[in-house]
Amino acid sequence: MDSLSGFTVFIQVAETRSFVTAGRALGVSASAVGKRVARLEERLGVRLFHRSTRSITLTAEGTLFLARSRRVLAEIEAAEQELSHSAGAPRGKLRVSLPLVSSLVLPVLADFMRDHPAIALDLDFSDRLVDVIEEGFDAVVRTGELADSRLSARRLGEFSQLLVASPDYLAHHGTPQSLADLAAHACLHYRYPATGKVEAWPLLPMADGSECRPPVSMVCNNLETRLCFALRGRGIALLPDFSVREALAAGRLRRVLAEHLRPHSIGLGVLWPSGRHPSPKLRAFIDYLGTHLTMAPDVSCMGIQSFPVH
Repeated sequence: MDSLSGFTVFIQVAETRSFVTAGRALGVSASAVGKRVARLEERLGVRLFHRSTRSITLTAEGTLFLARSRRVLAEIEAAEQELSHSAGAPRGKLRVSLPLVSSLVLPVLADFMRDHPAIALDLDFSDRLVDVIEEGFDAVVRTGELADSRLSARRLGEFSQLLVASPDYLAHHGTPQSLADLAAHACLHYRYPATGKVEAWPLLPMADGSECRPPVSMVCNNLETRLCFALRGRGIALLPDFSVREALAAGRLRRVLAEHLRPHSIGLGVLWPSGRHPSPKLRAFIDYLGTHLTMAPDVSCMGIQSFPVH
């Protein structure tokens, strides 16, 4: 049990980057936290943290140990949940990874928190390809193709992307009538954090059969920046339909070149480790997303179905 306590202390320090803050959360002194970490490092024979007068950061070994420690504690908590609360209300910490494009699900998560007060949400926002099992996540919500032989998945719905610009921008720069016109426009692009590649716009071939390559006037790795810049008249952006519906309805954005976009859709789904019975808290989370996400105003067009379980 002392080893288990060491895991808990280590995770708390790793997440807070502070012996003092970790001690407060655990109800012990910073000195006690430091001694517990030192004993753990001595037992493992490696340094888990780089320490300085200003900061505490994980070593490479510490980063690996953090992922494994989270996994160990998640398994223990899952076992406790199955034994102690299988017939009761779902409860405990639920660690979920979500994409940076999360405005789609945030209202539903807020309602889930209201309806399941005994479940403590631990939300991690990232577009990188996380390892659900190794990093100790209970579930991940992701867009795109959801396929991993170690995971079960449920499809929550799909969305498309639209080319949009503000009326002010179009008044000053003109409304493009053809793909060739994009060469004279400011185009706001997305870069995938995991690969560094710029997202290709789903454009049909140009009149001469060639591929259109819109200029890159700005590139970023999130949705909010592109939406903000488009609303402020900085250029044309490709954005998910759910993120611009309100602005389109209010006339703050307008669609452009709609007939030049290929028909396309992007899936949204939730994944979790397969091969074991989902804990009550995880089952409650999956069912809640599946039931309530389609009821949100921004995603009323979504259908629900399940991905094949691999």
